[in-house]
Amino acid sequence: MNFINSLLFILFTGFLFSQPQPSVDFFKADIDIIPDPNYKGINGKVTYSFKVLNKTDSVFLDAKNMEFSSVLLNGKKVRHTNTKERIIFYKKLRADKTYKLTLDYSTIPEQTVYFLGWEDSIPDNNQIWTQGQGKYTSYWLPSFDDMNEKVEFDLSITFDKSYDVIANGKLKDTIIKESMRTWFFDMNKPMSSYLLAFAIGDYNCKKIKSKSGIPLELYYYPGDSLKEEPTYRYSKEIFDFLSDEIGIAYPWQNYKQIPVRDFLYAGMENTGTTIFSDGYVIDSIAFVDKNYVNVNAHEMAHQWFGNLVTEKDGNHHWLHEGFATYYALLAEKKLFGEDYFYWKLYESAKQLQLLDSQGKGEALTNPKASSLTFYEKGAWALHILRNTLGDRAFREGMQSYLKRFQYSNVTISDFIGEMQQFTDSDLKEFEQTWLLDTRFPYEEVKKLLAESSADLQTYFDLQWKLTSSNTNNEQLIKKVWDHNSSPRIKENIILDYHKSLSESFLKNAFTTEDLKTRQALCITTDRIPSGLIKQFESLLQDNSYITIENALYRLWISHPDLRIIYLEKTKGIIGLPNKNVRLLWLFLAVLTKNYLDDAQKADYTEELFGYTSTEYSVEVRQNAFSLLAEVFPLTDQNLLDLIDASVHYSWQFRNFARNLIERLLKDEKQKERLRKLSKELNGKELRYIKTKLEAE
Repeated sequence: MNFINSLLFILFTGFLFSQPQPSVDFFKADIDIIPDPNYKGINGKVTYSFKVLNKTDSVFLDAKNMEFSSVLLNGKKVRHTNTKERIIFYKKLRADKTYKLTLDYSTIPEQTVYFLGWEDSIPDNNQIWTQGQGKYTSYWLPSFDDMNEKVEFDLSITFDKSYDVIANGKLKDTIIKESMRTWFFDMNKPMSSYLLAFAIGDYNCKKIKSKSGIPLELYYYPGDSLKEEPTYRYSKEIFDFLSDEIGIAYPWQNYKQIPVRDFLYAGMENTGTTIFSDGYVIDSIAFVDKNYVNVNAHEMAHQWFGNLVTEKDGNHHWLHEGFATYYALLAEKKLFGEDYFYWKLYESAKQLQLLDSQGKGEALTNPKASSLTFYEKGAWALHILRNTLGDRAFREGMQSYLKRFQYSNVTISDFIGEMQQFTDSDLKEFEQTWLLDTRFPYEEVKKLLAESSADLQTYFDLQWKLTSSNTNNEQLIKKVWDHNSSPRIKENIILDYHKSLSESFLKNAFTTEDLKTRQALCITTDRIPSGLIKQFESLLQDNSYITIENALYRLWISHPDLRIIYLEKTKGIIGLPNKNVRLLWLFLAVLTKNYLDDAQKADYTEELFGYTSTEYSVEVRQNAFSLLAEVFPLTDQNLLDLIDASVHYSWQFRNFARNLIERLLKDEKQKERLRKLSKELNGKELRYIKTKLEAE
């Protein structure tokens, strides 16, 4: 009998794992949590209100590795099972009746909640933030891995009163009790639980209002007051544009943006509360190299496309990412002009064509498609659809789609069906070509771009002439260069045809004031001809950290006799948030003969080697590892930092570190060093390096 019961339980819970819950509708959640950085855990209590649609005898919530101290249904204990994946409670529930389920729980999240800085002594370095994209909120809150369950979440968070706490919704109140403060956040509309988020840290906030009166809260670190404006440049303009262009009022109470350290992606569009990488917190010079504008517009567009109207599952992911990408491009078109917009479309078309030419083209209906497909091909699909329907019908269709499906879930068929009502054209051909086919129709795209942009028509004509003409390539290029003022044409000429251009042509090209064209001149040159040395030296004065970095390196390589001069000119420049210029400068300064005395060399070497430390961002650490590994033997501390990186939660950084460790293990001396250092390790670091040593 026990065996049969066990078998039935396994079959029953397995069935639950793969099914939604059509018999019940959760509609309200009151959440109280206390994050504890000492053990990187969450203590919480949540009360869900739900209505029974059809009588049932069980209900479940997704709950990863949680311990429950109390499970109450309408205030009374209820029989339940905790599988460590879900909590299932058993009770005969009557249709058309509303119940309240209250859970007291604790958990140490394996992912989704990240505690940073609590193990070091660096002031103002502590942060806690969430990233629940897709279905991972169930690691810190009993919730729903199914996007189709939409709930109005009210969240209260209790934490050290000296910190700032930000979460979805409107901050209704705070209460201080001794050293702790509780923040009360109210939501007034339902959303999928993967969009629930909070961030804790030390922040200042600039508060502004949109044209429609929606409050915008722009957070930044106290030490970054001079970076607030360039980081959030155009935020209000983007918000106002999207509201007008989409034609549906912003659906949430407010909009917040919070930078955090070592975020897993560029940004995440949590409802009304975008969390993004502080690698985008930049000064005015960095704005030309790496700004937040596109990410800002993309995450903001998601507040409608993804948050207000949500895909049913991954088969319809285009409805999120393609839409946010396209509307971000439209926002940039408003800010920077039509030429910018069409050149950006051309750049994405080239990427998609390359993917297609490699036999890796993907359909937009493929749930496992790459980001390039969902984002860029998805944006192109919408651009084609708009061109097919016309601006007015496209906008009316979009508004109808958002109104009809607001606060609910959709499929691609729902969207196409809605748009079909606003055109006499049959959209089946559009569906086949842009959604179902794996190929990317590059020639069709180029034709449309040429019809839309005179500059791109000129550039395509030049490309054709260069491939079909027997005349001198440079003469054809010079004719276009001299008779066209477009900076983007000139930039692309340098990027695409630099190998066929003479020194005299390049010297003339340096007279441009366009920073991107000058940057292209720099990055496409390996060794600098003696006749262009002054032109390259002028790049060290450009307002671009990427240009300065590349120019310094190329000048240092090409002209050893002038190395000290170049180092003196760039001394003290830090660069982007990844410290690109400073790290390169330290690297070159230490290698340059007769530049530093012994004390200076020791100080600069210590600084350079110190940037692999866990106190720095992932971007800085990876940059430092990359430079050091090429020339210098890593110190024991560097190796320990590398092992730490090999188990980092950021998969990109983790993979980088593991690849570097595999390189080192091919050297017997380095292998023996790692073996000795492993004695100082424990936990997952020890497990990983031990596995690698045994494999070797």
